[in-house]
Amino acid sequence: MRRLAPSGESSYAMPISAIALSLSIHTLWGGNAVAVKWTLEVFPPMWSGFFRFTIGAICVALWALTTHKSLWPQRSEWPGLAIISALFALQIWTMNLGFAGTSGSLGSLLISLNPLFAALFARFFIATDLLSWKKLAGLLVALIGTAIVLSPRTSSGALEFARASNWIMVGSAALLGARLMYSARLIRQHGETRVIFWMMCLSLPLFALGGTTFETIAWEALAWRPIAGLLYQGVVIAGLAFMVNSFLMRHYSPSIVVSFNFVSPIAGVALSVWLLDEQLNSALIAGMACVALGLTLITRR
Repeated sequence: MRRLAPSGESSYAMPISAIALSLSIHTLWGGNAVAVKWTLEVFPPMWSGFFRFTIGAICVALWALTTHKSLWPQRSEWPGLAIISALFALQIWTMNLGFAGTSGSLGSLLISLNPLFAALFARFFIATDLLSWKKLAGLLVALIGTAIVLSPRTSSGALEFARASNWIMVGSAALLGARLMYSARLIRQHGETRVIFWMMCLSLPLFALGGTTFETIAWEALAWRPIAGLLYQGVVIAGLAFMVNSFLMRHYSPSIVVSFNFVSPIAGVALSVWLLDEQLNSALIAGMACVALGLTLITRR
């Protein structure tokens, strides 16, 4: 597959304003862990994805209407949109499934590994994002951090390393890294608004089919927390954060933009401790430090 070279409008040096915007968005993204855990109290993984991205698609459509941007793709765009939608649906489903079986703190850290996988996938899709020895060293340090995080035992005495939901979350992080790099390619070709809108819309039938076939919504448990979690995921994350992050990836180096995700686990762990009453242990702190160091090695120029 031919790798996409940066467009003439793209600048790979991020100004302070873009850095501040990226940090803000990834801080908001950290709250997604709590939002997902709250939403799963009523809506299982597939239905959670369906309702979340129905709200998100409406937000993106309103944005397109306000900014007078066309949403209808050309015929040549449909294959790429179909691929990214299938990848998107699989990644979101595995993320929700992983969060259902692990803590918000640990899930936040594991899903934040996506920049490491993005660095591996970037060389296939973005011509200038090459894998250097420094990036390989960063990958190794971050993986050591992951091993530290998964070393403690659960309340039942089993190792976190052996819990399937944690590895499902790692798999979701890998899918997210691949999806971000492939979507960066599409965004530079077709623009972020159309790609994000159809990525969500084309995934909705997959979420609805999976939810109808395998899941049951716990309507009897409906309360303010699941509703707040669903709105946060739909409006703040799927609407605002997706669009801003896609805009940044269109104009700056995608692997650098996603590297700011190191902010997300810090915010996610802090919010999980506060709002989900989770415990902060030494392994989690040490693991976060290693992941942050690894991301620094990957992104430092």
